[in-house]
Amino acid sequence: MILIKLGGNTLSAAENNSQIDVLAEYHKSGERLLLVHGGGSQIDREMKLHGIEKETISGFRVTSKAAFDIVEMVLTGSVQQKLVRALKARGVSAVGISGSDGGIFAVGKKFLSPEQDLGQVGEVLSVETKLLQLLLDADFLPVISSTGALLDGTGMNINADLAAAAIAGSLDVKRVIFMSDIPGIYTNFPDEDSIISKITRDELFQIRGGFTGGMSPKVEAALKALDLGASSVQIIDGRDSHDLKSALQGEQVGTVITHG
Repeated sequence: MILIKLGGNTLSAAENNSQIDVLAEYHKSGERLLLVHGGGSQIDREMKLHGIEKETISGFRVTSKAAFDIVEMVLTGSVQQKLVRALKARGVSAVGISGSDGGIFAVGKKFLSPEQDLGQVGEVLSVETKLLQLLLDADFLPVISSTGALLDGTGMNINADLAAAAIAGSLDVKRVIFMSDIPGIYTNFPDEDSIISKITRDELFQIRGGFTGGMSPKVEAALKALDLGASSVQIIDGRDSHDLKSALQGEQVGTVITHG
């Protein structure tokens, strides 16, 4: 089974997206597939329309109550339903769910430090797999948005990369593919000559402190997925359907991280 994490930029034109064709073809071939999606660019646009300024710390979106309302509306609404409809149009029985459905995510508040309050930003403490397993066993394709809730019902925005890693570690997921808007992990972004082709988990762990911005959570998620049981993690350019097809076939493309 393969888990795919789709970034917002790869979903911006889902109805006519050749990447969706590749995913649908793979699922219909009988292979098991899970999708976890973000929607950062779509959230940014909606927040701008509402006059809410974007703020990030170490790659994580600071999420006020007003910002969370938009995050939830976009992720569990427009972005997810566009993706589900696009898959349905290609003959795939896709089901859109969030981390709150069926209590999939047990969530705690995420802290970077006592001085850095991210607001309604959560981290996945554990994953309840019962609903996901029921859907997979019935040949549905789960499409999971990265939101959840604390025990008191407070909604929480969860980094989609880290949500994907947590799910991968809780199910029998052998490979995780992160579809990003860059071709892989850079040691010196945006120098294309610094892209890492292959690296082991231990080697990546040693240099993890050198990554900044949106690359930092992605590296953290890759390490977490491997530590929780995935055999490999691959970060590819999600804007290129050929790269996606190659990755699904197990070919070297983007950055591949293994246990060594």
